[in-house]
Amino acid sequence: MLGILRQRAIDGGLAASTLRRTRSALVSARSYAAGAKEMTVRDALNSAIDEEMSADPKVFVMGEEVGQYQGAYKITKGLLEKYGPERVYDTPITEAGFTGIGVGAAYAGLKPVVEFMTFNFSMQAIDHIINSAAKSNYMSAGQINVPIVFRGPNGAAAGVGAQHSQCYAAWYASVPGLKVLAPYSAEDARGLLKAAIRDPDPVVFLENELLYGESFPISEEALDSSFCLPIGKAKIEREGKDVTIVTFSKMVGFALKAAEKLAEEGISAEVINLRSIRPLDRATINASVRKTSRLVTVEEGFPQHGVCAEICASVVEESFSYLDAPVERIAGADVPMPYAANLERLALPQVEDIIRAAKRACYRSK
Repeated sequence: MLGILRQRAIDGGLAASTLRRTRSALVSARSYAAGAKEMTVRDALNSAIDEEMSADPKVFVMGEEVGQYQGAYKITKGLLEKYGPERVYDTPITEAGFTGIGVGAAYAGLKPVVEFMTFNFSMQAIDHIINSAAKSNYMSAGQINVPIVFRGPNGAAAGVGAQHSQCYAAWYASVPGLKVLAPYSAEDARGLLKAAIRDPDPVVFLENELLYGESFPISEEALDSSFCLPIGKAKIEREGKDVTIVTFSKMVGFALKAAEKLAEEGISAEVINLRSIRPLDRATINASVRKTSRLVTVEEGFPQHGVCAEICASVVEESFSYLDAPVERIAGADVPMPYAANLERLALPQVEDIIRAAKRACYRSK
């Protein structure tokens, strides 16, 4: 078990408080085949940025503490030393300011990677993300591309309260002109971040703080500098025939654990890792539901107007006649995130919630 370390530094003035946090994820032990290579999500993200900066001089990094401090979560570790202050910019604590600068740089043909210390702070910059970045290509009739990546931790961490625990997947995925990605494994992190940096359009890249320190097996192919995952394509993490479980980010791990437990009771669950929230891989989702005839969706975000609501609507529209049971939707509680650990757990989906929902879909329990 790795501990969680939280650091805060306050630098006087009403508008100048600094939040410095390094957090190692609490990770459970995993067993892999002997000799399999492993990589943490943190190292996967770091290596992806490093390789893209090395390959393309137009790529640069900016954000609070990304340089000398090497990132609040050490995602940008070593980049300042390697590429210098002209390509790794430490910014003031002003998300609206540095995001606007990043969008302007993208207008000029550069490829900024903008880090938010948490996506909750992106609310300060949402005007630039949506009105300045997302809409420009359409409003200019294709004359202006905005090749920019907005990345950082999204959703709940541990004991950081409502202002630091919200999932913004549904917020940003509702906006035409944005692409929204949410990696789970180290392979996801490397392949999707590389794709995001190379993409000519603005990409919102939603990471999970509690996954940064978790290690995953990684293939030789994924370690190649040319490796890239397609945007808009989901991954079937586990095949099954009785029920489809669709989710993203940290909840993929929960779904896989639930599938293992369900298998012990004779229920074969297919687990789909969305990877891409917008565009959404409706084809893979509907093909799976047409095979299993049952659907369980899982997300940490709020239930109303959520990502899962969109998935359920898609299945009802395209595969309703294949369903043998009502869809089951699991989401976070419809309340601001509590601070207390016991209430925080109750406010977030758990493995047992997924198991109960799958059993209901399969008529194994009430």
